[in-house]
Amino acid sequence: CETCSKEEAKYRCPRCMKYSCSLLCVKKHKLALSCNGVRDKTVFVAVNEFTDLNLLSDYRFLEDVGRTADAAARHCIVHSPATKRLLYFLRNKARGCNIELKTLPVGFTKRRENSTTFNSMENKFYWHLKLIFPHCHAEYTLKGVPDDKTLADILKPYIDPVESDPVVCQRLKIYTASPQSDVRILMKIENRSRNSVRYNELDASRSLLDNLKGKVIIEYPTLFVVLKTLKNDMVVLGQ
Repeated sequence: CETCSKEEAKYRCPRCMKYSCSLLCVKKHKLALSCNGVRDKTVFVAVNEFTDLNLLSDYRFLEDVGRTADAAARHCIVHSPATKRLLYFLRNKARGCNIELKTLPVGFTKRRENSTTFNSMENKFYWHLKLIFPHCHAEYTLKGVPDDKTLADILKPYIDPVESDPVVCQRLKIYTASPQSDVRILMKIENRSRNSVRYNELDASRSLLDNLKGKVIIEYPTLFVVLKTLKNDMVVLGQ
């Protein structure tokens, strides 16, 4: 068992492939790794490991996607003039800031949860933002983040040894214990093939808007906060 290291393992998690010996250890591993226990249907499989079972799984997944897309296309909100005007307005304002903002159909999760707005009076975006801390398997969602706020200020409540929340600080202990110079902020580059994933490294001292300029954003930005010594397979563009 990879949780208690005492008993013989009886179960294997379909999501993260961790071995567990009992229901208690299964629950502990889900809590510790923020794992939902649901098999990832889109996980990468090497060609030499690809079987008929994987092919069947992919076929069923594509059927599910087709049904979801069809249901989303029939949704009344999709055809609402107000919705279309709002999305056009956001994309147009983003284009004016040299940001290519793309939106998804209504049926997709990122479309439903996106709360990004643009304040015309202040001429400022208030972004829906997701922070992912992969070394601690932690995710946090922020709403209404002003585009003139620096990334360093955005991260203070999470990894600053003094200003961060005690509960969050304990969960992100590996980050707060590391020198701030080791922290790197990465954002995945969109529109690349799955086996050629690359990331842009962002500047923590600059504003969110400055960091998003010249980039493609699908619904809202997702930032990966990693440590220089542990980022492993996360390849920055140009390396």
